Amino acid sequence: MNDKPGSAIKSVHVTLDILEAIAQAKDGMGVSELATRLSSTKATIFRHLRTLFERGYLSQDAASSRYRLGVRTHLLGRAAAQRVDLLTQSQQAVAELREETGESVTISAVGMRGVIVLDTVYGTSMFEIGVRPGTEMQFHSSAQGKIALAFSRQPLMDLVRGKELERFTEFTVRDIDALEKEVEQVKKQGWATAPQEMILGLNAIAVPIFDETGDCVGTLGLVGFAQFIGKEPPARHLLALKRAGERISANLGYRPSGA
Repeated sequence: MNDKPGSAIKSVHVTLDILEAIAQAKDGMGVSELATRLSSTKATIFRHLRTLFERGYLSQDAASSRYRLGVRTHLLGRAAAQRVDLLTQSQQAVAELREETGESVTISAVGMRGVIVLDTVYGTSMFEIGVRPGTEMQFHSSAQGKIALAFSRQPLMDLVRGKELERFTEFTVRDIDALEKEVEQVKKQGWATAPQEMILGLNAIAVPIFDETGDCVGTLGLVGFAQFIGKEPPARHLLALKRAGERISANLGYRPSGA
């Protein structure tokens, strides 16, 4: 394959065109049909199809040899929908939480490599304290990440356990036994902090956001100076955060057992 930038970009376009064409076809599509539709050669289309099939983004009917969308494509779509829902269903609760506490508020989605910030609404302070949307925070060094470790149904702790924990500050928890002990405590209390573990002088408190299946798909957090949000956060902040998190979870269809 040609490694020139233009060739690489063209290859990506072909891959996306294939996925979009198959997504629109009710009964899937074959190699020849795709080649005609996309004005390409069967050899080129076949190479892309095999890669997508091997990666699980396409499946193939054994009888007709036609290709359909695969499980991994479905999972991507579901993850994207969840994140859109998170933003849509959290807007009012986030705005009210910011006004009630004066602190910056973050909404994050749980990923397999970390917690991804979807949106930050800055607090009422003259300083813009928060985390930029798109930032991926590691599980072990953030309040949001510890919430994900404690409440997600995904085997996230196994992923963390298998690698060296990166040090961001002198306060970052890098011992896996200490982290597991802290995550167990987070499970019991329902919230997490990470004072100065990512950035000196800053802290966050976070709570889980659950979807209709009861899985933790996101986190809601307050971010501020460590002297105002300590390891034991202000009771009024914690109460407001929990209430907002429960409201967003309810918007996503979550109903606690026994409720």
